[in-house]
Amino acid sequence: MERATSGWINGLIGVIIFSGSLPATRVAVQSLDPVFLTVTRATIAGILGLSLLLCFRERRPSCSDLLPLAVVALGVVVGFPLLTALALQHVSSAHSIVFLGLLPLATAIFAVIRGGERPRPAFWAFSVLGSALVVGFALSQGVSASPVSDGLMVAAMVVCGLAYAEGAKLSRRFGGWQVISWALVLSLPLMAGLTLLYWPPSLAEVSLPAWISLGYVSLFSMLIGFVFWYRGLALGGTASVGQIQLLQPLFGLALAAAVLQEPVTPLMFLIAVGVVACVAFARRYSIPK
Repeated sequence: MERATSGWINGLIGVIIFSGSLPATRVAVQSLDPVFLTVTRATIAGILGLSLLLCFRERRPSCSDLLPLAVVALGVVVGFPLLTALALQHVSSAHSIVFLGLLPLATAIFAVIRGGERPRPAFWAFSVLGSALVVGFALSQGVSASPVSDGLMVAAMVVCGLAYAEGAKLSRRFGGWQVISWALVLSLPLMAGLTLLYWPPSLAEVSLPAWISLGYVSLFSMLIGFVFWYRGLALGGTASVGQIQLLQPLFGLALAAAVLQEPVTPLMFLIAVGVVACVAFARRYSIPK
């Protein structure tokens, strides 16, 4: 019980950190090329990850670990950041709520396929219901986007869910921060080279908010958030803890209300209560009898 509770606490901290990722990306792509943003954030985080691994003298992964680490890198170091950055050139960060509501399902499905987890049928019912509440709320706001942007966001959810499941398996042996650090290091030579290749001719027009956003997604979204997230998935179960992602859009609403002074309507509050209930029940039924 203590292990599961610790997993949920770590997962919750990770989700809170991730809640600022898409809004920060939306700000950054107003001044920075999405490919440059993707490779630069990975390069910065990769250098920090390499420094941590060297400082603590962590053991190197074996040859059999390289393919799963590559899947993690392709999913959360390259795939999700690049696909969302490309999509967020044309859609608002609010529109991403539609797709973030699908991420817990993607994570749970890959937890079954890759991790061998077997949640009870009731888990799937509450998981689908929670996703439907988030997606239904987002659609009720009347937000629209191009089919291409929607396709990019769906693809981002798929590769991210797979990377979460693979990273959770590795975290049981290496630890959360070690997994994301090794994934970042594995991709660092390519990301550093592409950073130089896509370096803009002039940085004079890049706004201060864009630089701050780049710093956030490099340090928090790319590294610190995963320290807690992968630890949470490893301790509490990928399918179970993955349901906490349903709260991520709601944290975004709270952030908008606190920082941007946007109103929180009664409907938002009711949806929040419903989603919290689905997460609680999904956790209860996540372990098979």
